[in-house]
Amino acid sequence: MSTWEKDCSTLLTKVQNSKPLVHNITNVVVTNFTANGLYALGASPVMAYAPEEVADMAKIAGAVVLNIGTLNRELVDAMIIAGQSANAHGVPVLLDPVGAGATSFRTESALRILREVKISLVRGNAAEVAHLVGEAREIKGVDAGDSADSSNVDLAVRAARTLNTMVVITGKEDVITDGANVRLISGGDALLTKVTGAGCLLTSVLGAFAAVEPNLLLAGTAGLAFYGAAASRAAARTAELGPGSFQIAFLDELAKLHTGSLEGHVTVREAGTATAGGAR
Repeated sequence: MSTWEKDCSTLLTKVQNSKPLVHNITNVVVTNFTANGLYALGASPVMAYAPEEVADMAKIAGAVVLNIGTLNRELVDAMIIAGQSANAHGVPVLLDPVGAGATSFRTESALRILREVKISLVRGNAAEVAHLVGEAREIKGVDAGDSADSSNVDLAVRAARTLNTMVVITGKEDVITDGANVRLISGGDALLTKVTGAGCLLTSVLGAFAAVEPNLLLAGTAGLAFYGAAASRAAARTAELGPGSFQIAFLDELAKLHTGSLEGHVTVREAGTATAGGAR
């Protein structure tokens, strides 16, 4: 077992043993799938949205996940209240800027959260992350258009430095960076793109790992790796059945994750240390 596999496996055991509480203010499309996915992983999900209680919920959580998939002004206000409470109590806050760039309200809401809350980690596709740093990439509704994966490392580094946070860009190969160190995670399966909420659940899974590990580069790597492994294993079981069967099998595989689950399903490699001109 490689060093990165050992490190990731240690964190999986921590998640499964401690069952961290993940406070999700997420979108109505994915609430059930997110809760079931976190339960399968071994974490404890809670969905609390009311401005009157989110501060209290956030301060007792292991992590807070803010997802703007189906946003309105009151919900954004609640996210900021929750995020600021989490900041005050040392709880990591993760942002999923779903569809940033699709409308001005959506983009401005994500940027307002970034201004008013200290975000520990941003996870999105390339188009969403690009719009957070003022770069235009095609986005259709809340889905990204085609983009060049080869440019995602440089984009992630720029975003991490501009936003002063850990950045994850997911795609055919996932990128995670703190603006200096870069890791690339390969695995998963294309069927994830056929399941509504797969990306949203991933952000919450990253929250579960962040709840047990302050080194967010390590926590994010572990979350991405085990998520990819579960998808790969589920796809192998349901190759001829389609996305409905895959979704159920994926939840099953999240529940069956163990310290040896990564072998043969996921690879992690260092992309070197980022320089002022980008990642090398």
